[in-house]
Amino acid sequence: MDILSIQILLQATLRMATPLIYAGIGETFSEKAGIINIGLEGYMLIGAFTAYATVYYTNNLLLAVVYAILVTALFGVIFAYLTITIKANQVIIGTALNLVGVGISGYLFRILFAQTRKAQPVRTFQQLPIPALKDIPLLGPSLFDQNILVYGTYLLVPLAAIILYKTSLGLVLRGTGEHPHAVESLGIRVVHIRYGAVIFASILAGIGGAYLPIAHANQFVENMTAGRGFIALAMVAFGRWNPVYVWLAGLLFGSTFALQLRLQAAQTIIPYQFLQILPYVVTFIALIISHGRSLQPRALGIPFEKEGN
Repeated sequence: MDILSIQILLQATLRMATPLIYAGIGETFSEKAGIINIGLEGYMLIGAFTAYATVYYTNNLLLAVVYAILVTALFGVIFAYLTITIKANQVIIGTALNLVGVGISGYLFRILFAQTRKAQPVRTFQQLPIPALKDIPLLGPSLFDQNILVYGTYLLVPLAAIILYKTSLGLVLRGTGEHPHAVESLGIRVVHIRYGAVIFASILAGIGGAYLPIAHANQFVENMTAGRGFIALAMVAFGRWNPVYVWLAGLLFGSTFALQLRLQAAQTIIPYQFLQILPYVVTFIALIISHGRSLQPRALGIPFEKEGN
């Protein structure tokens, strides 16, 4: 493999990893606060359709991201209310949210685009090469000739790590997922922290979903997330609930998507069906490896009950 091929593969890896990183980092915050949301796939689908429809009707990419954020935040509030306030089972509600995401996005797509029977191409975020940095040998073209949503992950990951491990907010958030009653005894509302974490996670998942039609492809297709929400969930466990490790896991899974496309384009003797399942096989292997060395928060998935209630 020559240098150009390596650069192309690295560039594709970053692009394919971007929606996974957004969703994975958001879910890390949610699970650190004690709430597991397996409905990431639903959030991403809703974000993807919202962004696509917004660009189609307004031709405004920024507005598309904003609307995707608002709509998925609304679903985040609903999920938070059901799981935190009402204390419904988090797995069941998350599963329902996945079904809702598939159903709503598919139904609205067919209603709004019934005449064409297929999605029409829309504007996408274009590559924004960074002068000087893009000329760095090997890594420059891969890292610094990307679109703005890819660049967003460069800021998101270090900021997430700093917030979680270097700020009082991060300490409270981690405490909420480990010893919620101790946090509540300090006069800090555990419910409020968990609401904030869930809504933040839903927003990032929405951005990850929006990325697919308006930064990666230029159209929407039903179920276009193709299991990325579930892969993001696996990333959190494989990355041991640490934003940096979750990011590295995202790059690993992103590379499998990139390699899959690369091998398909090269028309290798490997059956294309095997190449298509490659990312999911790697996900399965990663979960097996991470099993038994889990560092999940102690209160993960456990509804918070005030003492004395």
